[in-house]
Formats: sequence, structure tokens, C-alpha cells
Amino acid sequence: MKRCQFHVLQAGLCHHPAGMARRGAGLCPTEFPALAGLIIHPTEGPILFDTGYDPAFFAATRSMPERLYRWATPVQLKEGHAVADQLQRHGLKAEDVRHIVISHFHGDHIAGLHAFPAARLFCSRIGAAQLTSGSRFGRVRRGLLSTLAPAELHERAVYFEDMAATPLDDDMKPFEAGVDLLGDGSLLAVPLPGHCVGHWGLLVRDGDGRKTFLVGDAAWSSAAVRDNVPPPRITTALLGNTRSYRDTLHDLHLLGARNTEILLAPSHCPEIASLADPPA
Repeated sequence: MKRCQFHVLQAGLCHHPAGMARRGAGLCPTEFPALAGLIIHPTEGPILFDTGYDPAFFAATRSMPERLYRWATPVQLKEGHAVADQLQRHGLKAEDVRHIVISHFHGDHIAGLHAFPAARLFCSRIGAAQLTSGSRFGRVRRGLLSTLAPAELHERAVYFEDMAATPLDDDMKPFEAGVDLLGDGSLLAVPLPGHCVGHWGLLVRDGDGRKTFLVGDAAWSSAAVRDNVPPPRITTALLGNTRSYRDTLHDLHLLGARNTEILLAPSHCPEIASLADPPA
């Protein structure tokens, strides 16, 4: 089984009332970092998990109704903080990235895809289909900015649903199966339903044998996983399915309690952001 180096990257942040991400947290505006993962595979080279924000986000939200997305979650992205810019610190160029794993297609997770035109895209088929489903306003309401997805998405995509299921180790229970993206056990995509249609996480094993479970937006913080406290129903019903979200969060809570060695990494968690490599 091949093992990887793993780095947390922060590509911008947004502001939103805390109570929209954690039930009972109140309406105080809170910073939510936008995190991506840089995985250095021993033979496949650099691989990304999501891309965070990017200047392309601001172009995509210049007009109505897409501008409503920017108003609802005001975004900050400093110059040089896009993922493509941060790769230089690791001695990498955007064209070195051969694979990108997409947890889901919300704008804060795919805004940087344009910078990697040669990368193969691992993603959900039913998630990708949402980019052309319904009206523009309906897609914005669900957090989707269709212009951020490459026009040749289908040609470049490897869909999770088309891959054979692989059993997970017992220490991942209650999660039982995923898909082996590279066929060597290093990267296992795991379905994490509820946040939105076609939402998946990624299990990474690093060079020391430690496991990191990148859970995307299945939780907005590590504290929410530890406490098993979901967002309010208004949030989960707006974006996805409340019952499925709460079931997935409960399973993550059980996993974290049973396996304290695994790092559960939500994509907007301040604790995980503290582990991020500082942008140059």
C-alpha cells in the first residue's frame, strides 16, 4: 500500500452567522476558512482534494442571480492565496497536478478548477449532473455556480459511482466501503450523503501510516463532530437532506470516538485551518 504526504491549504474564507453551521450557536458573524488538501503521491505526484476559493469565484458571481451567493457568504481571498499560487511553495506548478478529487460541486470547492486544465477529475456523477439541473436561481440556492465547472467535465471525469466498491478497514467503522481511486489503497473516496447531492469524502494514508479523513462539508467543524451537533434544519434542508446529513454526522461522531488516531478534517474547520501551510 502506497503512502502519501499530506498538506492542508487554506484558499480564502467566508463570513456567515455561526448558527447557520451549528445549531444553537447564534447569529454572530463567523469566519469559515475554505480548505483544500495537497496530497503528494509517491508515483502520481501532486493530487488535490478540492480547490477552495479562487479569483474565478468573483467573476462567476458578478451578475444576478449568482451574485446572491456572494452576498449570502461574503468572501475574502488575498492575492497569492489561491491554491494554484500556493503550489509554488512546494516547488510545484499547476501543470504538475494530474488528479483532483472533488468532494462536491459547491462554488467554494471548485472555484480553482480552471487553473488545472490537464488534471483528471474524480467526482460524483449525480453531483456533476446538478450543475445543469433546474434554473440558474435554483442552482445558486443550492450553492452551485455552473460556470466554475470545466466545459469538458464529462470527458475528464472519473465518476465514483462507476468504480467498484472496496471494503474499508475495521477501524473505519461505521463506514464500511469506499472506492480505491488509484488502485493502490492510498486514496479511498467514501460517500458522505446529506450535505448535497453527490457529496463524498476522501481517506488518505500518510507516510507514517496515519489516516486523515477529509470529510468536506459533512461537518463544518471538528467540534461539531465531537459533540454530534448538526446545523439547524433550515441549513441542511436548503442544501441537501436533513435526515441523511444528521445520520452521516452521527457516523463521523462514532468513528472519531472509536478511533482517536484518525484525523477527521472538515473543509471549513478553524482547528484544521490551524494546520494549514502558511501562504507565501
